[in-house]
Amino acid sequence: MKKTVLVTIFGLLIVMIGTACRGAKTEITPDLASSADNLFKKGEEYVKKDPEKARVYFRQVIDSFPKSFNAQRAKLAIADSYYDKGDVGSLIISASEYREFITLFPLSPSASYAQYRLAMTHFKKALSPGRDQTKTKQALAEFKKVVTNFPRSEQVADSREKIKECEERLAAHTLTIGIHYYKVYALKASTARLTGILTDYPYFSRMDKVYFFLGDSYFKWNKFEEATPYLRKLITDYPESKYIKRATKRMQEMEKKQSVK
Repeated sequence: MKKTVLVTIFGLLIVMIGTACRGAKTEITPDLASSADNLFKKGEEYVKKDPEKARVYFRQVIDSFPKSFNAQRAKLAIADSYYDKGDVGSLIISASEYREFITLFPLSPSASYAQYRLAMTHFKKALSPGRDQTKTKQALAEFKKVVTNFPRSEQVADSREKIKECEERLAAHTLTIGIHYYKVYALKASTARLTGILTDYPYFSRMDKVYFFLGDSYFKWNKFEEATPYLRKLITDYPESKYIKRATKRMQEMEKKQSVK
C-alpha cells in the first residue's frame, strides 16, 4: 500500500514539474509574430513580472522588424530591463545594450537617454575615494558625451550634476594619494598629484586643504618660493579654514629663514 502511494506521489511530481517547465517556455504564435506592435506590447506586459520572457518578445521585434520604430523601442526596453535589475552583471549587459543602441540609432530621439543611462551604469559601479576610480573616470567620460553630443536634451542638466560628483570624487581620491606621498616625504610625487587637482578639478570643495598640503610639500622640500603663493592663497581666500593657523606658522618660519640668509 505504502509503495503504491509513493509511486502515485512520484508520478504526480513528475507531471507537475513537466507542466511547470512547459509553462516557462515562451511561445510566439504566428498571429503575434506578424505584428511588431503586438509583440512589443506583449513584452511590455511581462517586463516587470518576468523580464526574461519580455526580452524574448522584444528580441523578436528586433529580428522580425529591424527597421521599425518598435525595434528601437524594443532595443531600449531590453537595455532598461537589465539596468533596472541593478546587479553588477546586469549593469555590464545593459551598458553593452545602450552602447549598441547608440551605434544603431545615433539620430534617434532616445539616443541621449541611452547615452545618459550608459554613463549611469558606470556611475552605479563607482567606488568611494581611496579605492580604484576606473568606473568613476568611465562615468565622467560618458556624462561628458551627453553634454557634448546632445546639448539640448533633457538629460544635460542631470549629466552636469553627475560630472560635478565624479570630479569631486576623483579630486578627493587624488588628494588622498597626494597626502600619502606628503607623509612619506615623496615630495615630488605629492606636489605633482596636488597640482593636478588645481588644473583638473578647479571646483573641488576642499581646495583649502589642497593649497595647504601643496604649499607645505614645497616647504618641506625647502622650495620656499614655490610654497609661498599656495599658502598665501589659503590665508587670503579661505579665512575660515582649519589650516589657517598652520599655514600662517609656515609663512612666519619661511620669513625667518629667508631673513637669516
